[in-house]
Amino acid sequence: MDRPINCLIVDDNKVARMLLQQILIKIEGINILGEFDDPLKAKTYIENNAIDILFLDIEMPGLTGLELLRMLPQRPLTILTTGKPAYAVEAFELNVVDYIVKPFSLARVMQSVERAKELLVSENVKIGKDESSDFVFVKDNRVIRKLNMNDILWIEAKGDYIKVYVPQKSYVIHGSLKAIEDKLPSQKFMRIHRSYTIALDKIDYIEDRIVYVHGQPIPISESNKDGLLKSLQLL
Repeated sequence: MDRPINCLIVDDNKVARMLLQQILIKIEGINILGEFDDPLKAKTYIENNAIDILFLDIEMPGLTGLELLRMLPQRPLTILTTGKPAYAVEAFELNVVDYIVKPFSLARVMQSVERAKELLVSENVKIGKDESSDFVFVKDNRVIRKLNMNDILWIEAKGDYIKVYVPQKSYVIHGSLKAIEDKLPSQKFMRIHRSYTIALDKIDYIEDRIVYVHGQPIPISESNKDGLLKSLQLL
């Protein structure tokens, strides 16, 4: 990105906030807008300011971090911070970027920030199809790239984002698997799992409920296996 990344820290523990700030100031391109120990005050601030990454504690008095997220009509990219790992499943159901268990380390926070940066770069990525149906156009960090459909290996849903895999590279796109499927030729691509669509001509082989595409194992859901087999030219 060509601008600082605006971050906000929400945690009722002062020591945890200070430690996180000390780590974040060591990461290039990070701009800490502020910190809150009160989730309700934080909610008002988030709704009225442009936050790129929200570092959010889960267990806070009055309102938990998860409850706060559910109340936000527009959620920033969120990295949850907690002293307990028990909330992980519930947290990822809210499509958070990452889940860090305290105490923090520079390496772990940097890993989360890098993951968020990847999503931020592609925040406004869109995908469109030209009339020939041989290409799609991907807006990749202000650059519109022409992507040959024959290069697409598979597409993976990841919360509010999808990843389009081509040889040696992938593109992170904000949107749903259904939205991109509508722009791809159905005779070439097939959904084989709620999280995966594959290019049929890129299949290496199928073993039980695993399909291998370009050497990568991808699960096949039971409900999609028969449809996949029918679409193949079995001898």
